[in-house]
Amino acid sequence: MKTRSSIKEQIQRVREQAIVTAVNRLLATKGYDAMTVDEVAAEAGMAKASLYKLFTSKEELAGAAMVGVLDRALAFVDELRASAAQAAEAGTPVPALDQLKAVTRWAMQTQLEGEMPSLPAQNSHLSEALQSNDAYMDRLISLSNRLSIWITEAQTSGQMPVALPPELVLYTLFARACDPVVALLKASGQYTNAQIIDWVSGTTFDGLATRKD
Repeated sequence: MKTRSSIKEQIQRVREQAIVTAVNRLLATKGYDAMTVDEVAAEAGMAKASLYKLFTSKEELAGAAMVGVLDRALAFVDELRASAAQAAEAGTPVPALDQLKAVTRWAMQTQLEGEMPSLPAQNSHLSEALQSNDAYMDRLISLSNRLSIWITEAQTSGQMPVALPPELVLYTLFARACDPVVALLKASGQYTNAQIIDWVSGTTFDGLATRKD
């Protein structure tokens, strides 16, 4: 009985992952409002009725996708923190600003690969649903707290202007995850992903004005 139950649970997890992957792609390419449950089912390769056995609404589908992306972001940040701790023990500390740059580049790379859901508009039904999604809010707060530590370190060490409100820096970094500039440059077909990430990261942290050394 345990074996059968285990196999059934594994199959369900595989189906759930297929659905979340499909939602991710559709949210990244079409956005929440244009995405339909029929499209998600077709993209995941299953019947709509089967999908509804696992997710009861469009909001729940999008919420699962957003939770998945935040899990990936937290895993990436935790890897950076672990690497930084090892570097510090070896006497080569990693500047907090470099950590923030790495997270920003990861977010843009994820978007360019079509795996970053567009952030919900402030007045959308999805935004309201996410506010009551405990799993989403817990992860969002955890990610914000981790990034805020680096922001504070960067400001106190002189790597960032202390006059900037920390929440402004945090929201700016979050915005890079769905920056339309990244999508527009990719859609032009003229530039590589590496060029796009370098340019947008550069303007985010260094601005647009010519620097005089």
